[in-house]
Amino acid sequence: MSYTHHTGAGFTAPAAVLPRPAPHSFARIRLFGLDVISAEGREVIARLLTPGSQARVAFLNAHCANIAARNSSYADALATADMVLPDGIGVEIAARMLGDGFAENLNGTDFTPALLREAALRGKSVFLLGGRPGVAEDAARNLCRAIPGLRIAGTRDGYDGIADETAAIAAINKARPDILLVALGVPAQDVWLARNAHRLDAGLSLGVGALFDFLAGRVARAPAAVRRARCEWIWRLAMEPRRMAGRYLAGNASFLARAALHALSRTSATQHVRRALDILLAGTAILALSPLTAALGIAIRADSRGPVLFRQVRIGRKGKPFTMFKFRSMHVDAEARRAALLEGSDRDGICFKSRHDPRITRVGRFLRRFSIDEMPQLLNVLRGEMSLVGPRPALPEEYAAYPAHAHGRLAVKPGLTGIWQVSGRAEIGFDKMVDMDIAYARSRSPLIDLLLFAMTFRAVIGGRGAY
Repeated sequence: MSYTHHTGAGFTAPAAVLPRPAPHSFARIRLFGLDVISAEGREVIARLLTPGSQARVAFLNAHCANIAARNSSYADALATADMVLPDGIGVEIAARMLGDGFAENLNGTDFTPALLREAALRGKSVFLLGGRPGVAEDAARNLCRAIPGLRIAGTRDGYDGIADETAAIAAINKARPDILLVALGVPAQDVWLARNAHRLDAGLSLGVGALFDFLAGRVARAPAAVRRARCEWIWRLAMEPRRMAGRYLAGNASFLARAALHALSRTSATQHVRRALDILLAGTAILALSPLTAALGIAIRADSRGPVLFRQVRIGRKGKPFTMFKFRSMHVDAEARRAALLEGSDRDGICFKSRHDPRITRVGRFLRRFSIDEMPQLLNVLRGEMSLVGPRPALPEEYAAYPAHAHGRLAVKPGLTGIWQVSGRAEIGFDKMVDMDIAYARSRSPLIDLLLFAMTFRAVIGGRGAY
C-alpha cells in the first residue's frame, strides 16, 4: 500500500543550502569500462540538486562489479547512468592499482541520507520504491523523524507494488517527486531504472540497494566507528556469517583478482619494467645506505633542533598531492621565513631557489651540495608516489601558478632524478625545465631512465646547480 506524507508544505529553503557546484565536470576514474566519479560528496549533492538538472545515479562496489561482469543488462544500465559513484573500499583498491584514488568514498548508506538532508533544505520531495511490504513506509517514517522538513511524496513496495510496472510508474508520476529512490537490489533496481527512465518524471533517480532495510531498522547497521575504520565487512560477516561468507570473502577475492587483471590490462609492459626497476633499485639502495642514514640522522640532530626527516606536500602525477620526504637541511622555521626571501630567488620563473639561503643549516649545506638530502625519497619511490627518474615534484603554490602548457610535465610520476637534475639543476630556468620535462615524458623508456640514473652520479659529484 502506498501513502503520501507531506511535511512542511510551502517550505522555504534557508541560507544553509549548499552552494552550486562549479561548472566544470567532475574528475572520473575509468574502472571496468565505467567512468566512476571522483569528487567530494557535498559537491556531487550540490550538482544533483541544481534546479532543472536530471540524472540517473548508480553506485559501484565490489559486489556490483562482480554481477556486471556476468550480467550484460546490468552492465549496460551502469554504462548508461548519468553518474556512477564509488561505494566501498573494493573500488578504492581497484583505483589505487591503476595509480589513482577517489576524492571520497560515496557509499550509498551515508551518501543518500546526506542527499536527503540537503533536499529537505531545498524543499524537494522524495518517493521510496522497493523493499518488502511495509519496509518503504517504515523507512519513510524514520526519515521524517531524522530529517526535519523532508517531504515524502509517496512509497510503494518492491513486490506486489511493481508487479504492474505501468501502474507503478503512473503512481510515481502522479505523486510528482523530485527524487526517486529505488531499492530493488542489484541488478534489478538499475536495470528497472534504465528501462523506464523515459517514462519517469522525477528529475533525480537512484538505485539504493538495501538502504530501506537499514532505514526501517530491519537490518542492523554497523556502528559509526566501525564504518570510519573501514572494516564494516568484518562486522557484517560476524552478524550474517552464512550470507556474507559468499559475498564478502569469495566475492571480494574474485573482485580483487579481476581488479588486478584490469590494472595489468591498462598497464603496458614498459610500465611494468619501470616499476620493477624502481622497486629493485630503491629497495637495494635503502638497505645498502642504512648505516649512512643512521649517521646522517645523528649529525642532523646534533647540528640543529628539529626532526631528522622533513615532510612536505608536493604535487605528483596528474596533479595529485602527496607527502614527500627529505633529510631536514633547514632550520625548523624555514617555511615561515620563505615568503620574505622570494624576491631574492636566483632562479628565473616561478620556482624559488637561493644560493645563499640563510635558512640552511651547516649540515644542510653539505647534504644539499651532494644531493644527499633527497635520499629519503627512496621511500616515496617504494610507495609508488615517485619514480627513480622523472620531473621534480612541484610545491602546491608553484603548481597553482603553472601556465597551461606546464601541466604536461605532470603526465608521469615525479622522480628522484631526471633530465633537469643531470643538466644543471637550479641553473636552468623554469621555462627550459618545463620543455625538458615534457620532452622526457613523451619519449621516456627504461633505457633512457637507466642512462639518466647513471648520469646522476656524475651530476652529484660535480655539484653543478646544487645549493
